[in-house]
Amino acid sequence: MKKLVFATHNKNKLKEVQNLLPQYDIVDLDAIGCHEEIIEDGATLEENALIKARYVRDHYKLSCFADDTGLEVDSLSGAPGVYSARYAGTHGDSEKNMNKLLGALKNKDNRKAQFRTVIALSTDSGELLFEGICPGSITEEKKGNDGFGYDPIFKAQGFDVTFAEMDLESKGKISHRGLAIEKLIHYLSKKDD
Repeated sequence: MKKLVFATHNKNKLKEVQNLLPQYDIVDLDAIGCHEEIIEDGATLEENALIKARYVRDHYKLSCFADDTGLEVDSLSGAPGVYSARYAGTHGDSEKNMNKLLGALKNKDNRKAQFRTVIALSTDSGELLFEGICPGSITEEKKGNDGFGYDPIFKAQGFDVTFAEMDLESKGKISHRGLAIEKLIHYLSKKDD
């Protein structure tokens, strides 16, 4: 089984991706002893994903993929976008991020949004980018206990439940990350032939 580093410390993301790529030994940054903070100071999702993948490749000499995801809300001109994880100030405070977003959308009719994930793959062969987009809308209140981030307030187009109300397998088939991973899998399987 081939080893691939997923540049994350987020165990929820790792579990989600391991579920989507069972033919690979997907390990996170903790597993390779990478405990330093990789500064994501790019202006776009693409730049941030590349920063993380290159860091692992350069410092640990391992093939790596990294993702960056943004929630892009129509009526907020695409915000929070690249700042989704730290929208309310503190990086990774999902409750505060969701509360700030719900507050920003109060009394707005247009609640259309999309999750967009960009995955950067850095290997001996070079670098590639893969994108996945999941259109949907922001709910008026939080629903569901699964998932992470904005999942309790995001409803994918054509579904009556939030991401936090879906099981991992169902979410993986339609999610932005799932779609980007699918493109990554397609590339890896062609490369392995």
